[in-house]
Amino acid sequence: MSTMKHDTNSPLDRLSRRRGIVVTENAHDAVTKRGARKVSRSFTPEQERTLARLLAEPMSYIDSDEFRKDDAERTLYDEAPEVRKPDASWYHPVMDDFTGSRSRLPRSSDQVILTGAEERVLFLQLNYARHCISELQKQIWERPSKKPTIAEARELLRWHDKSEELREQIAETNLALVLAMAKRTRMSEVDFADLVSEGNMALLRAVDKFDAGRGFKFSTYACRAILKAFSRHGMKATKHRQRFPTDYDPKMEKSDFVDSKRTEFVQDTASEVKRIVLENHADLSEIERQVIEHRFRLESPNDDSRPLTLEQVGQLIGVTKERVRQIQNKALEKIRVELEESYLDGPSGEHENEHEATLSLN
Repeated sequence: MSTMKHDTNSPLDRLSRRRGIVVTENAHDAVTKRGARKVSRSFTPEQERTLARLLAEPMSYIDSDEFRKDDAERTLYDEAPEVRKPDASWYHPVMDDFTGSRSRLPRSSDQVILTGAEERVLFLQLNYARHCISELQKQIWERPSKKPTIAEARELLRWHDKSEELREQIAETNLALVLAMAKRTRMSEVDFADLVSEGNMALLRAVDKFDAGRGFKFSTYACRAILKAFSRHGMKATKHRQRFPTDYDPKMEKSDFVDSKRTEFVQDTASEVKRIVLENHADLSEIERQVIEHRFRLESPNDDSRPLTLEQVGQLIGVTKERVRQIQNKALEKIRVELEESYLDGPSGEHENEHEATLSLN
């Protein structure tokens, strides 16, 4: 009876390989037992994604002769002097409000000023952790299966966590450097928040590339990297503004729905008011119609001349200005009642808009 050979390139197998990094029980399984059962893993999805990233490309680091000593790990971590960690809690309020915090820098009690020796310790520890990741990568990639054992995967995660912790510590210690350089840089066309963001990214890149073995302070190297990042960002902003010259208008970010609906309502109501007056649905007397038509120019809506004043209307019909006002108010009240009863049939809360429409007949 023949045994069917399992197809390791089936769609189901390809899907399972994409779901996470595969580890084996030991290196012997990884090299010789191609069809061996893979042991169950106790890694979280986040850890599996981290392992996949670590095995995707080689880890870069700044090499040192200290890494090749037999007791390198004990010398660099156990016997090295402890470096005080910074308190970066002051930095978050600055990030919340850039407009009022340009002059704000951390108090001296919040800052941790590292000596050259302390910086050298941190950078050696950071790069040694990355060196260990690189050595594990080479060891794994030399196998035909290119899959780590459980012990190797745990070592990769341990050194990765240590390197990220040291990288964060160095960056937080020098956060004030970014704010100081951003405050000193005069770029009116660049938003201060964008400038600080670019400076933070440049600071992280400087941490990755700094060689403490050359004897320079990290701040000397980082300042130049941050200023170059500011310059590049300023050039990008200038090109963007030349390509899109429209200035930012805060009014464009605000909806005008309420104003447009109110304007539309007033225009519709004004049209109805004109109809009421011209067709005399409000039972206006002849004198009342004359006053309304002269005051709001209903007879010639395309005429560019302005409506007559109360005094001018009074001279035309032979009454005083005060009498014209009384006639006008009485006529407007009749129009309002007719508008509510026959056309709007709405709540009393709309009276204000109706009165506004009545006054904007022209």
